[in-house]
Amino acid sequence: MAEEWERLLSQSITKPEQILGKFKVDIEGLRAVTAVYPMRVSKYYFDLIEEVDDPIWKQCIPSPLELQDPYGLDDPLNEEGQSPVPGLIHRYPDRVLMAASNSCATYCRFCTRKRRIGRPESELSRAVIAEQIRYVEENPSIRDVIISGGDPLMLSDDEIERILKRLRAIPHVEILRIGSRMPATLPQRVTPKLVRMLKRYHPLYFNVHFNHPREITEESERACGLLADAGIPLGNQSVLLRGVNDDPAVMKDLVQRLLRIRVRPYYLFQMDLVKGAHHFRTDVEAGIKIMEALVGHTSGLAVPRYVIDAPGGGGKIPVQPEYVLKIEGDRLILRNYKGETYSYPRAPQMAGAIESRSPIGKRAGCR
Repeated sequence: MAEEWERLLSQSITKPEQILGKFKVDIEGLRAVTAVYPMRVSKYYFDLIEEVDDPIWKQCIPSPLELQDPYGLDDPLNEEGQSPVPGLIHRYPDRVLMAASNSCATYCRFCTRKRRIGRPESELSRAVIAEQIRYVEENPSIRDVIISGGDPLMLSDDEIERILKRLRAIPHVEILRIGSRMPATLPQRVTPKLVRMLKRYHPLYFNVHFNHPREITEESERACGLLADAGIPLGNQSVLLRGVNDDPAVMKDLVQRLLRIRVRPYYLFQMDLVKGAHHFRTDVEAGIKIMEALVGHTSGLAVPRYVIDAPGGGGKIPVQPEYVLKIEGDRLILRNYKGETYSYPRAPQMAGAIESRSPIGKRAGCR
C-alpha cells in the first residue's frame, strides 16, 4: 500500500498545462523549456505558491529565460571529470559524494545538476550504486560519505537502508551524511518509520535545503523535528537566488526561523555557473552585503558560511566581509559589525623562549 508521501508525489505537476488550474498564465513558452529541462513540482510545494513570480514560483516553475542563457555551463563544477565511477564525485581528499538517485520531489530550476536530473537515461541502477560503494571500500582515505542525488529520499526506506548498511560496514568510513530537499518540498516523506531506520546508522548528519522563510511550514517543522529528536544533526544549505532571497531581511528571517526548528544554517552558496540558470545569479557583493547584515546582528549560530563553489571543480571557497583592515607592525587593525575600528596586539614571536623557561619542560628534561 502506498504511503502518504508516495500518493502526494503521484499528484505532482509535471506539465505546464497543470499550472492553469490555479494560475491563468501563458504557458506556450514553458512547453519549449520542459522539452529541454524536465518539470516536476510536488503538489505540497505547488500549494505554497501565492502568486505568479513569487519566491516559491521562481524556484520551481519553468521560465523561458532558461533557454536564453549564453553564459552557463552544463557541468560548471566539473563533476563528471571528478567521477572515478559513475555518479560518485571525489573532489576532496577524505570525502566523496554519492548520487543515489537522479530524481527529486521538485525539480529546482537553478539545480547544479540540471543537465541530468529527471532524465531517464541518467537514472542510477543498483549496479551503479554498488560500484560506487566498492570504490569507497577500496579507498581507505575516505572517511566521510555524502549520499545525495537528485534526492536520495526518492528511494524507498529499504533501498536507503541497503546503502547505509553497506557503507556503515566499511571500517574507514566514520561519518555518513544525507543531503535532501524533501523536508522543504515534500516533508511528508520524513516519516517515523524512516527516522527509526536512520537512527540505527549514527554518526549520521542530515543536510536540508531551505531558501526562503515561506518554505518553513508546520509540516517542514514536523519533519525536521522528527530528525532532530532522533539525534540527527541538521544543517541547511541555501543558494543565493536573485528575486528569491537576495535581500538581507529575507535571509535574516530565514536563518532565524531555521534555528527555531533546530536546523543550523551551514552554507550560503553563490549561484553556480550552471546553464539555464543565469537569471538567478546575483553579484557576489549581494552575498557580502547579506553576511554584513547577519554577523553581529543575530546569533553566531544563525550565520552560515558564504562560499563560491569554484568553477572547474576547485571546491568551496569562503567569501566573507573584510574585518581585518590591515596588519601594521605588531598590531592588527580590525573593525566590528558596527564599523568601529580596534587595534589588537599580535602574539610576540617567543614560542621557543617560553618553552625553554617552562617548569614542565625542565622537569621533563631531568627525567
